[in-house]
Amino acid sequence: MFANSHDVFVYNKTKETFLAFRVQVADSFLGRLIGLLGRRSLKPDSGVWIVPANSIHTVGMLFSFDAVMIDKDFKVVGVRELVRPFTIVWPNWHAESVIELPAHTIFKSRTEVGDELMIDRYAARGTISSPSPGDTNVAADSPVSLPISAGER
Repeated sequence: MFANSHDVFVYNKTKETFLAFRVQVADSFLGRLIGLLGRRSLKPDSGVWIVPANSIHTVGMLFSFDAVMIDKDFKVVGVRELVRPFTIVWPNWHAESVIELPAHTIFKSRTEVGDELMIDRYAARGTISSPSPGDTNVAADSPVSLPISAGER
């Protein structure tokens, strides 16, 4: 999936809503083992994406959270709202990974089984420079100002 632990965003394409903007990817043995342990809460619009995983536990956790289970095509195959500390979420054999999100995220985003999610990194923003006179390779939505000739004023 994503080799480095960079943040990703999670978007529900079916409902056209965001679940979170700053989700950490836990795709190493240590990252999956730790998950949310040691945290007192999840910040709004954040979370942890555990890859691979089809079940989770909250032994040692200090707060409740929502869990979204997704398959390899990012289709939601299970949802668990308000997973409490010292709980075991049994395996969902269709799930390839689990996204742990702040409590009430599933309700707010209206996410349900069957929804299709998009998970991606933020694209780096390039700088926009003014085009050279006569440059025809300018994107249609580029915010550039073109010089106005004396006859058009």
